[in-house]
Amino acid sequence: MSKTSSALLFKFLMTLVVTGIAFGIIGGNDFKWVLLVAALGTVIDYLAGDLRILPKVGSLIGALINGVLAAIIALAVAMAVPAFTTTTFTVLIFAVLVAVGEYFFHQYLLRAEKVEP
Repeated sequence: MSKTSSALLFKFLMTLVVTGIAFGIIGGNDFKWVLLVAALGTVIDYLAGDLRILPKVGSLIGALINGVLAAIIALAVAMAVPAFTTTTFTVLIFAVLVAVGEYFFHQYLLRAEKVEP
């Protein structure tokens, strides 16, 4: 497995755990919706946040932007899927946990060779 594939798998698992905490355990949503938010969050955060934003603004600001982007993704899913519910608290918990996780993920990306960015 390439370093980029390993990094993406780790990012997905991290996002899945965070999504499970915020929207599964705290929010009481079904696992299929948690999985959907985690998958969308991983792909969109990687393409927009890690490949485009991180190289321009650095790790801390990039992680904060990824947290906000993840919250927007969760809210969009909640608007599109009536069965997926959010509260202000669960969205805030999600955004903070994603931002913290992304900060450490960015540290790895910036140090690793042959991993985008």
